[in-house]
Amino acid sequence: MKQTAIQQAIVMVRNRIDSQIDTLMGKHTTHHLQQVERELYELLEVEKEQIIDAYNYGQQIPPFEYAEQYYKETFNTNEK
Repeated sequence: MKQTAIQQAIVMVRNRIDSQIDTLMGKHTTHHLQQVERELYELLEVEKEQIIDAYNYGQQIPPFEYAEQYYKETFNTNEK
């Protein structure tokens, strides 16, 4: 499956969180990365709507008929 830029960023942040050393600095950094990850999930919803809107704009079929299906098939997200 393809990944959007936001999905790739989430994976990068998650990998960084998982690799943090169990030190005070690592815990502090992890906390901030978790905040970034939460914000990225919010942006993922915005990105999803943008992709669906762009797909609908490019299609000459009734709007929204296939856009959600296209998004799920193309980007197969595990949405929160």
